Amino acid sequence: MPMWMWADPSPSTFGPVSASATAGSVTVTATAKVSQIVWTMSDGTTVTCHGPGTPYTADQGKNMSPDCGHRYQRAASDKPNGRYRGTATATWSIAWTAPALGDAGEFTGTRTTAWTAWSGELQVLNTN
Repeated sequence: MPMWMWADPSPSTFGPVSASATAGSVTVTATAKVSQIVWTMSDGTTVTCHGPGTPYTADQGKNMSPDCGHRYQRAASDKPNGRYRGTATATWSIAWTAPALGDAGEFTGTRTTAWTAWSGELQVLNTN
């Protein structure tokens, strides 16, 4: 079965989110949004997604995700608790401005979240 990966887009999970701080007559405003998510799949592969991904729905059946997915070649029976373990690392692009100083810039930051996914194998025998 294919594995679909996605983030539920919100200001705190994918952006954009803005904040401002003022000291005296100087206000600095920063706006952050995710530019990519790199998924480590624990089978030696990584998947880089440039959007939040598409949520899986049952009507998709065995189709691959159109924008952020992976297909394991083996069940996770040799992994602890029969689960693949990985991480999702979001790269946040942050743009800031300080108009009173005529200054602006950009930088990036990352946030990593661990995940687990069960992967099994089912064999069907026809006794007829």
